[in-house]
Amino acid sequence: MPDWNGIFTDFWHLSVAFLLALVIGWNREQEEHNTGIRAFPIVSMASCTFVMISTFHGDAAAQSRVLQGLVAGIGFVGGGAILKEGMTIKGTATAASVLSAAAMGASVAMDRFGMAVSLMVLNLIALRALMPIKNKLDGIPNRHSD
Repeated sequence: MPDWNGIFTDFWHLSVAFLLALVIGWNREQEEHNTGIRAFPIVSMASCTFVMISTFHGDAAAQSRVLQGLVAGIGFVGGGAILKEGMTIKGTATAASVLSAAAMGASVAMDRFGMAVSLMVLNLIALRALMPIKNKLDGIPNRHSD
């Protein structure tokens, strides 16, 4: 007989990880980045799943190895979002946001929902609210103004 409570709990965790990362992915799509609405939720859900799997036996060393592997793997995935065009490097905020999506998923898996939501909100602030400041520092006119 299936453990319906466990199945519901797993689905709940994965759904929360999905929805939190979807917000960041949506932002990246609006900013016309290649990595966005599909990749961010998948990264978050996969991270959530790996961490949930690592907690089954209560082995802290095994969980530590999973987290280390997760960070290394996500670093590799995020590196693919960084592009060099002449003297300009683009995609670092997207790459950092991929890492953030993984951390959101891991936080959800560890029942740290407040941490995951805080990370999502602060990531969104960094992407949206800090863009005019970055543009000003880079000497780029604010593209959201008339």
